[in-house]
Amino acid sequence: MSDLELLNREQQEAVLHVDGPLLILAGAGSGKTRVLTYRIAHLIDECGVNPWNILAITFTNKAAGEMRERVDKIVGYGSESIWVSTFHSTCVRILRRYIDRLGYDTNFTIYDTEDQKTVMKNVCQKLQLDSKLYKERMLLNVISHAKDEYISPNEFLLEAKGDFRQEKIAQAYVEYQKELKKNNALDFDDLLVKTVELFQSCPDVLEYYQNRFRYIMVDEYQDTNTVQFKFISTLARQYRNLCVVGDDDQSIYKFRGANIRNILDFEKVFPDAKVVKLEQNYRSTQNILNAANGVIANNRGRKEKALWTENEQGEPILFQQFQNGYEEAEYVSGEISKKVRKGEAEYQDFAVLYRINAQSRLFEEKFLYANIPYKIVGGVNFYSRKEIKDILAYLKTIDNGKDGLAVRRIINVPKRGIGNVTLAKVQAYADSRDISFFEALEEAGEIPGLGKAALKIQPFVHLIHEMRLSLADMSMQDLIQAILDKTGYAEDLKNEDTDESEARLENIDEFINKAVTYEEGAEEPNLSGFLEEVALVADIDSVEDGDNRVLLMTLHSAKGLEFPYVYLAGLEDGLFPSYMSIAADDPTEEIEEERRLCYVGITRAMKELTITCARCRMVRGETQYNNVSRFVREIPSELLARKSVIPREPKKPEVPQNTSYQKAKEAFRTKTFDPQQFKVVKADKLDYTVGDQVSHVKFGKGTVLEITEGGRDYEVKVDFERFGVKKMFASFAKLKKV
Repeated sequence: MSDLELLNREQQEAVLHVDGPLLILAGAGSGKTRVLTYRIAHLIDECGVNPWNILAITFTNKAAGEMRERVDKIVGYGSESIWVSTFHSTCVRILRRYIDRLGYDTNFTIYDTEDQKTVMKNVCQKLQLDSKLYKERMLLNVISHAKDEYISPNEFLLEAKGDFRQEKIAQAYVEYQKELKKNNALDFDDLLVKTVELFQSCPDVLEYYQNRFRYIMVDEYQDTNTVQFKFISTLARQYRNLCVVGDDDQSIYKFRGANIRNILDFEKVFPDAKVVKLEQNYRSTQNILNAANGVIANNRGRKEKALWTENEQGEPILFQQFQNGYEEAEYVSGEISKKVRKGEAEYQDFAVLYRINAQSRLFEEKFLYANIPYKIVGGVNFYSRKEIKDILAYLKTIDNGKDGLAVRRIINVPKRGIGNVTLAKVQAYADSRDISFFEALEEAGEIPGLGKAALKIQPFVHLIHEMRLSLADMSMQDLIQAILDKTGYAEDLKNEDTDESEARLENIDEFINKAVTYEEGAEEPNLSGFLEEVALVADIDSVEDGDNRVLLMTLHSAKGLEFPYVYLAGLEDGLFPSYMSIAADDPTEEIEEERRLCYVGITRAMKELTITCARCRMVRGETQYNNVSRFVREIPSELLARKSVIPREPKKPEVPQNTSYQKAKEAFRTKTFDPQQFKVVKADKLDYTVGDQVSHVKFGKGTVLEITEGGRDYEVKVDFERFGVKKMFASFAKLKKV
């Protein structure tokens, strides 16, 4: 084991605490991964703990890979017995072994977002739900939130009694789960839910894993949701050797179900827990840390701590305010080009971070013009491309014949002349016999009214059977190549002879590379394992080391990363923090979440941080005039360079004018946030109700979905034809019945 003297005093304290619950409050860049790996090594080398009894959980495959590499290096022999994986991967391993106890086959499929939408579309058609009132994405979001909170379909249905809309959503939830079960499939949320269900319904399985994992470590604990907490706390109940590492100041995933109370209330759940604070930062300059401390200190819902470093004081934070977004993007582009041209940095040393994806467009345009190589994190996922989804559907059908979604996707890829009428008859037959879609295809000759169409189905069924029989003797590469050859898929693309078809062939080649890499790295490579690995890939996992490009990404995507030079763009009230946060009924909690997001952005910078904003910005086709973000004003002024551009006090124009431009300019110069600006005058009643068509001056026409009467105002939820679902206060919205 490496010398503990390499760790600071607090890090050593965390490593040496072995038995009982432990909360490590690890500030940004404070070396938490090092602490976890040293702690694992200490447990094995000094305390005689069997590597088999250790479980370490992270949130991304990238983080798991980094921790696995460090653990292997520091622990050496026996480290392969330690489970180091994500929540989802851990649950998949457990379910692959025991999910048959819940009535599923162990070769279940994991559905991605696109698969979920397809299932939900079928559910809506089956239940005859109005697609304008019950959009698939909305239903999936509600269901996902219910699963995060570990609320079953039946519990949801029970709670919905008396509320017509909620009852409809509950019915969709019930039917959605039935469809998944029929297809022997789980969505991502199910991986946690089903594992907890397994533990609760099978005490012997729980006892096995409690004895297996006597020492549990969880990274990024502030991002856990309720069902993840249930999973961890249930596993740790027997031996109580639970070590959680996290930073409440970096809890930024509330919209994904993260519950900050899990980390804030850890000591209430485990009163005997030891708490260690890691406040020494090894990443950034002191000026950057002082800026981050200055901002986050304004949050009330946090545990007291402040980052410090032995690094140099560093450059001040550069703040630049521009007339518009174009000037902002041009400046960033020019600065990056200048630094690279002078040899001060490489492209990979830079990151441009922003609040919403739409902000990337101007930067992309300027980067293309300046010939700056860049990569957008969070764009179209490689595995969501049509050709990859097609090949994956073949692989899923070979692996799990019950996955009707995959079978239906490829039954006519390439074209086999099997029409929709034929497929409808097959589906009706499958439903009447309570069998899978593929099983119905196998019995095509017995389906009434199918006639000669059955002859077109037989070659497809024969192909799948042939592939299954050959599976044991084929590598993953050979299997994919056999699918491409026998279906003529690759040949069809070659015959197209277009730039698009060439790009699709290149994507397939890259997919084959992925299969080869998987087989080389897996202990026991198999088709189910490959499909599982592909299903669990996250956007951030595609960020490769050594890829010399500037990264463009949202602040949420940037968490866990670090860059020598960071540009934090669009720091304007109304954009960051968003207008919805500012105008919320109780804005404190919403703005605190946004402030944590700003803190995360600031602490990504190692050497230099530049913050930019624009006086006016085009948003949804309209020019908006915004104040400088309150988060900029929370940075101590002595840390900011060019701070004179920030209008600290409102100034009146020398010659008052009543033009729209002057009004906008005056609005910009007002103080950051004046509660009187948002004073609500509640109407006695509204002249519209749920189901009515209304119009909004900005969003156009829409349908009222929900009206909630609050103490201060009516909260109205409207589904706009062009802009989707918006939630707003009636006094602000000024909706008019159409």
